[in-house]
Amino acid sequence: MDGVGALDSLGAVAEEAAELLGSTGSGSVVAYEGMLEALVRWCGRDRAGLGAALQPVLERYDHFRPRSNAGRRLLDVMRSAAGPVGPVLPGPAAGDGRGRWLETCQHEAVELVLGTRTGELAVRLRHGDVPPMLLATAGRESGALDAYELVMRLTEYEQAGARPGPADLGQALLRCGGGPADPEVVRAAEELTLPEGPRVAAWLRAGGLPQPGWSREQEPGAPEPPSRRRGARVGRRVLVGTGALDGRGEFPRTFWPLFRPFEPLIGCNHLLLDHRERHAAAALPWHPEIVAARLLTEVAAGTDQGGADGPEFLPALAGAAGPPGPAVHLALAYGLASAHAADREAAVRALLDLAAGGRLDGELLGREIAALVLLGTAGLPVVTASLAAAAGPPGAPPGTPGGVVAAGAVAVWPVLAAALEPLLAALRTGTLRRAHPALLELAADCAQRCAARGPIAEVTALAQRPGSAQSVRAARRLRDLLAGA
Repeated sequence: MDGVGALDSLGAVAEEAAELLGSTGSGSVVAYEGMLEALVRWCGRDRAGLGAALQPVLERYDHFRPRSNAGRRLLDVMRSAAGPVGPVLPGPAAGDGRGRWLETCQHEAVELVLGTRTGELAVRLRHGDVPPMLLATAGRESGALDAYELVMRLTEYEQAGARPGPADLGQALLRCGGGPADPEVVRAAEELTLPEGPRVAAWLRAGGLPQPGWSREQEPGAPEPPSRRRGARVGRRVLVGTGALDGRGEFPRTFWPLFRPFEPLIGCNHLLLDHRERHAAAALPWHPEIVAARLLTEVAAGTDQGGADGPEFLPALAGAAGPPGPAVHLALAYGLASAHAADREAAVRALLDLAAGGRLDGELLGREIAALVLLGTAGLPVVTASLAAAAGPPGAPPGTPGGVVAAGAVAVWPVLAAALEPLLAALRTGTLRRAHPALLELAADCAQRCAARGPIAEVTALAQRPGSAQSVRAARRLRDLLAGA
């Protein structure tokens, strides 16, 4: 059946649905989106057969919920698709979010977008209003959607006499970006007779949602360690805020928090929202900064409070179509220092993925790592071990897999070079209690493997100290390597 791909039988749909609901993060973005699309198409073709195929899967979740937010959203859609058609309820448009509209937490903005879209679909299917297809279905893991593909889908809606769901169209528009669309695609959107045509054409002509301004903000107060009485830390987090964006008016109201300024130091009544998932990054594939900034407190909680891990989130941010900025790099810094091994491994993968695409700002990442260490938020031994894992084993020969090892060293060296200066300066002034020789040794290994050159003032100063302490010896080795000796 066209558009369903591998889910060309009801047995395959049921099997894939069971696998997605049972997975920790509810599967890859492509598989998840493909399941939503398959539910729509099978619901329109053989609703009774779909219900019979899904019934054994749904019965497993009669008394407990899937482990992830994405799984719970998918389960809601599956139940609507498998159940009987009910009457259309009066009042606001189904699933537009107005019935539950109350913004209680700035951090929930991305979750509201995801939940509104699947909630809208669930309501439509429950009422027998089956769309020809989903507009926002993503065929890439990043979630990015081609403008041409969106216009073609809208053309099929027009031919079928169907109207887009506001949330589905809103999500589709957020997935289109990266600059103005091809003029021919914009012209095709302008020729649509759907009422949404002019809006879509204007959006594509403008290149989608603009990138927001940002601000780096530190929690107020002198840094204090975690307190048993308060159960949290004071003044030990660095967060990122984003500025307001125009154009929210035609989106469902539950999308509006994305367009508002995000003020990261405003508290909420949630300790750990558990919204970190690859699907959050795929909601705004061209704007990883918006997603990272909103969920940075959750990433930080894995570092300074041992919060629940979300190992798929950082690699998803790294794989986003849009540019990584301060929020993404700060999330990466927290991830490298996480209390969870899975999070640290994910941060290493994200670092290497960004570097492979030429999108890693090593100097920015190094400065943020140093800042978190000096605040007492990140542990230097843990960060060093993560960076060592990214750099690869020392002394590997060139070639395969030495090329991978060399690439790791090349990626990690700018991070280390940027972090060493403030860390060693803090050591000299007494702000940092003791040197960490393993960091200097790692820096020397990376410098040797990537033939780095150019002095680092604080390394030179440490190398000139008298004595044979391990940190001084490591500094001398690094100094000599940077001098080409």
